[in-house]
Amino acid sequence: MVKIEDYPLNRVPQTQRLSLFSVAVVHMGMLTALDQFMLGAVLGNAMALVDAFIAIFIGSLIFGIVTFGLGLAGMQEGLSGSLLARWCGFGRLGSVFIGFVVAVSLLGWFGIQNAIFAHSLNFASGDKLGFSGAAALSGTLLTTLVAFGFKALRFTARIAVPLFILLIAYISTTVLSGGAGQHLYEIIKLPHSGETLSISAGITIVVGGAIVASLMTPDLTRYTKSGKHVFAITLLTIIAGEFVINGLAILIAKALNTADVVTIMSQAAGGAGLLVVVFSTLRVNDLNLYSSSLGIINAVEGITGKKLRYPPTTILIGMLGTLLSILGILERFVDFLTVLGVVFPPILGIMLVDYYILRSHRKILDNSREQGILPNETPAIGWAAIIASVIGSIVGLVIDWGVPAINSLLLASMAYGLSKILCHRF
Repeated sequence: MVKIEDYPLNRVPQTQRLSLFSVAVVHMGMLTALDQFMLGAVLGNAMALVDAFIAIFIGSLIFGIVTFGLGLAGMQEGLSGSLLARWCGFGRLGSVFIGFVVAVSLLGWFGIQNAIFAHSLNFASGDKLGFSGAAALSGTLLTTLVAFGFKALRFTARIAVPLFILLIAYISTTVLSGGAGQHLYEIIKLPHSGETLSISAGITIVVGGAIVASLMTPDLTRYTKSGKHVFAITLLTIIAGEFVINGLAILIAKALNTADVVTIMSQAAGGAGLLVVVFSTLRVNDLNLYSSSLGIINAVEGITGKKLRYPPTTILIGMLGTLLSILGILERFVDFLTVLGVVFPPILGIMLVDYYILRSHRKILDNSREQGILPNETPAIGWAAIIASVIGSIVGLVIDWGVPAINSLLLASMAYGLSKILCHRF
């Protein structure tokens, strides 16, 4: 079984590498969850069917390229994404910056997933709790459980994924089935009913919905045995998460004329559907809150040298995430994905340019890999990488021309590459 927390500051030795199946199952789990279904529902309710699948295809292509590239580097070096960043342009403190960005994004995901939980809870109570009361209750409950290591969450995580997949299969069969496929054919022709999303905006939110998984991919592929395994894992995750889960969600959202997950589940599967939604949000938010807390703790320690205690940090972050739920972050879901879709691609592009093209630290990585240890030289901070990633993100947010995710990725990568070449020459 893959354990991301194993070998946190070491290379994974070849003797500890695992089978393709063992790693692929964990990696696919990152995109076969409720958040991907939510994304598909948004696309189905805001785009024509062909446009939605074009957005998925191009977004998946971007995700696949950067995920495979970074995953291959993780496999070759046996290093996690945060460690790899130290020798891919960002340096020790720069990798802390990346960890902080990831932690903040996971905090946002906590707020969104908690809002879904709260809507389900409020719906089940017949609107007696009110959304704000339900969000405060669900956020407080989950934060307390995660902060004090409630073991039942592990059991919940094990059953949530298969239950969710079974639910999607049931809803798909119920909603999309029809005599001689006539019902499905009619659904395909339906126009979208929500506020229209352009193809470029759709591509960016598809990238935003999956891009954090790209950065986490080396955490898993460092356990793999070959580049072929990394490619297969990337392809399987795209097929399962982007085309199966997203694709079915697009069709279901069109059939039921809504992007609201709680409405979809309650209409199609009743109380059982809402129960699975609750289990799924518990499973995802357990990981979001845990990883966000560790990210903040590591960032603070990297900058100040002080190590925060886990329970108080988790409680504080959980309170912030709950507040985001109450303030309506779920209503800003598309905006949230858009921000993720332009903030993370520059970071990944810079790491890929440094590792494969500039090869700034490949010599010391190669030498230390032969000995099975980390390089004894660690850059303190990569200002060029940080500045280029910030510039790329800003451009992706403010320029409407083209596809924001691609704009931010290419501009940051080119700016970083040129700055390093010019600095080397002069």
